[in-house]
Amino acid sequence: MSGYWNSSWSGEDGGPKRLQIASNALIPKILTTSQLDVISRDAIAVTMAVVGPNDELFLQRFMPGPAVVSWVEKINPVTLEVITESEKLAGGPMWPGGIAAHANGSLYVVFGNHAHRLSTDLKVIASVELPRVRPYNSFVILPSGHLATKDFSGALPGQLNGTPMSPTELLILDSEDLQIIERLELAEPSIARLSADRNDLYIVGDYSLIRVFWRDKKLSVDTTFNARYRTLEGQTFGWDAVITEDNAWFLDNGEGTQLFTGTFRGVGISTAPLHLVRVNKKSGKVTLTEICGLPNGIIANPPVVDTARKIVVGFDSGNGVISGFDYDEDSITRRWSREQNHACHMLLSPEAGQIITADYRPELGCEQVVVLDITTGDEVARVSTTSPIQSAVFPAVGPHGDIYWCTMTTITRISVHSTEQR
Repeated sequence: MSGYWNSSWSGEDGGPKRLQIASNALIPKILTTSQLDVISRDAIAVTMAVVGPNDELFLQRFMPGPAVVSWVEKINPVTLEVITESEKLAGGPMWPGGIAAHANGSLYVVFGNHAHRLSTDLKVIASVELPRVRPYNSFVILPSGHLATKDFSGALPGQLNGTPMSPTELLILDSEDLQIIERLELAEPSIARLSADRNDLYIVGDYSLIRVFWRDKKLSVDTTFNARYRTLEGQTFGWDAVITEDNAWFLDNGEGTQLFTGTFRGVGISTAPLHLVRVNKKSGKVTLTEICGLPNGIIANPPVVDTARKIVVGFDSGNGVISGFDYDEDSITRRWSREQNHACHMLLSPEAGQIITADYRPELGCEQVVVLDITTGDEVARVSTTSPIQSAVFPAVGPHGDIYWCTMTTITRISVHSTEQR
């Protein structure tokens, strides 16, 4: 987490490896007898929340439309009410973008084809227009403090499947003034968000996982790393990668996500079954494991990996299935599977052996947040939010273990009162 502010949740997925684990905070172990207090607030077009200096909670939002802008709210961590908000920030072509709290005490936003640096009182310090008239799909902060970002190659909302894509360009931005200090065009388009393991950047391309080194203020592709994952008829591109010590993990069959209708159920167009993809970081060896074996699967987000228990959990939002797998150096074996309409990023509570997931329930008119035992897939607890649509975005964890659940209409706070504390 070098480069990020040392809070419970200073960037999307808890950091650039996308482990979906909080820092310096514990979600209390949730029992079937635990009291879960829930409060929701309407907030159109929420992407994510982060915790910055002084444990302040910030929410990144945007306003859909032909001239899309974003802004940041500082909100009360208990009531979710707005304390103050930034001016409207220049945006561009619409995709959710992101926010992070930097080790230097500033907040950074990348949205549309603009990047912004803000103070914690939400005053703009610096803004730049990025070179391509395409969305730049968020960013990661490197140990040097530089920001790494790239343009988004996929179809935008309302565009058809199969929209022509051009190769992605990777940019490195200076954290002081956001000027471009290095750039590198890759050989493939990329739709997924960047991941990083210190100074090694991982980009899920249209066909391959690409590794790029950041050394001596220069970017270079690792030409020895050949990890082509898209090899089957009817298979489509992958999304964000989770980086563990030995492997990169992601899910494929991401084409069609721009056709989100408030749910991904029934939206998928890939004829091959959806796969959990494992890529060995040393050898580049690719392993594909079916989530449920059904056609027309779709995802827009990553799996979660419990490295202590050697369990990885993936999902298929098009078919409403979530599955857990045992893994070792040589094999991946299904451990459990359940029907559940999950689509967003998850949270892992490694000490408790629990994952926080979602279940979109249109018959109830809302999305529910569901706690699962990662070893069995058994449901431990379930609460309703007031969101009328399925979340495809990012949760967060507060400094006291509160869960902040975001959808494109709603932010929800879930606080845990348990007779057993970790």
